[in-house]
Amino acid sequence: MKVTVSSQIKSKWKEMNWKVYIILCSDKSLYTGITTDIDCRFSKHADGNGAKYFRGRQPLQVVYLEEGHTRSSAARRETQIKTMGRLEKLSLLQLK
Repeated sequence: MKVTVSSQIKSKWKEMNWKVYIILCSDKSLYTGITTDIDCRFSKHADGNGAKYFRGRQPLQVVYLEEGHTRSSAARRETQIKTMGRLEKLSLLQLK
């Protein structure tokens, strides 16, 4: 039996595939961003082809990841995290 998935369901799944991440950097700073492919995005940051933020520092590891966002909700959450102080971000990391 062949099961087909409607284009509407595929579209909704793609829409909900955004992730919010925090990367620990070589200078101990925390970088926040959004992506649909965390491995690819981390590689781009490490290769110097990602954000300008990484020109003077190296990404060490992804320390926080939230999945299941739409593009819009991921952008809102990214902004929310970026407005947090360092201590708030560190406490967020411990909640995961």
